[in-house]
Amino acid sequence: MSLSRSLFPVLAVLLLPACATLPQPLQGEVTDLTPAQAREAGRPGLPVRWGGRIVATEPLADRTCFEMIGSALDADGRPSDMTDDGSGRFVACKAGFYDPAIFLKNRELTVLGRIDGFETRKIGQYDYRQPRVAADVIYLWPKAREVDARYPVGRPWPWWGWDWGPGWWW
Repeated sequence: MSLSRSLFPVLAVLLLPACATLPQPLQGEVTDLTPAQAREAGRPGLPVRWGGRIVATEPLADRTCFEMIGSALDADGRPSDMTDDGSGRFVACKAGFYDPAIFLKNRELTVLGRIDGFETRKIGQYDYRQPRVAADVIYLWPKAREVDARYPVGRPWPWWGWDWGPGWWW
């Protein structure tokens, strides 16, 4: 047995975890706590990695705050589909200016930081208490590209489309 054949299974096992890892900026030790659980526990100072969709981006004089609706994160740290998982809302603030024209409503965002307090914000007529994260990392995910998965090659048969005509097969 050649050396390359014996090393292939070892390399495959070592490289497999690289398929679903967190991006470098999002790596770090965090507490396994959802925003809804943090709201109930009321314990500032805990390190968290939370994500979800942007509700609003608010540039202030010295920082930018993102009002978020949370969702569970995939293995790579990206917010998963917005299901009713009870993650709750949260606010993430980071020093500097983040353009609301780029950080648009419904964009996916993951933050890494520490709970530094709680804010009460109005949602309709309801006063909603939500955790506030002092973010060390703001990670805006690229927009997911829509793909028509019905026909993997663009059309189901070679004779459907622009190249239809006599002699196309010659």
